Amino acid sequence: MSRKKLKLAYITNDSKRKTTYKKSTKGLVKKVHELTTLCGIEACAIIHSPDFDSQPEVWLSHAGARRLLSEFKKLPQSK
Repeated sequence: MSRKKLKLAYITNDSKRKTTYKKSTKGLVKKVHELTTLCGIEACAIIHSPDFDSQPEVWLSHAGARRLLSEFKKLPQSK
């Protein structure tokens, strides 16, 4: 059984938008965690919304994300 097609539009109701944001954030973090577990890779997620949180949400840890990003920056650029 398939789901209905979702119509993408801005959610004007503040409480609904915040609830949707929290659920989506939780789902995204879960997917990144599953990806790292199933594929044996290192990954991080940095989620920032100026509407709801003053601080970005970082999955893994701030230090782990910084380390992973610095390793990424050291990689040679491919053409």
